[in-house]
Amino acid sequence: MTYVVTDGCINCKYQDCIEVCPVDCFYEGENMIVINTEECIDCAVCEPECPVDAIIPDTDPAAAKWIPINQKYAEKWPNIAEKGTPPSDADEWAEKEGKFELLSEKPADS
Repeated sequence: MTYVVTDGCINCKYQDCIEVCPVDCFYEGENMIVINTEECIDCAVCEPECPVDAIIPDTDPAAAKWIPINQKYAEKWPNIAEKGTPPSDADEWAEKEGKFELLSEKPADS
């Protein structure tokens, strides 16, 4: 089993999950973070850290869509091992649903 990040993270990117990950399997895009599903060790420590419940196990039916998305961008975006600063408008986006169409394919600014 592995965990994946869903569209709840888009434009929030709180990053509370980053520092608890023992294998540094998170990768950062312009407006979302993803998990490398091949590196994730299923420790589950990241899931309760996400304030918007954007991290789910791959056994959740909703994860089927997100497994290939997470892996695709984990192979393109830079690794993130330390918590950064969330976007200034993250709280405004936190409760919004249906953010998939807002997913940017761009990597995070270095």
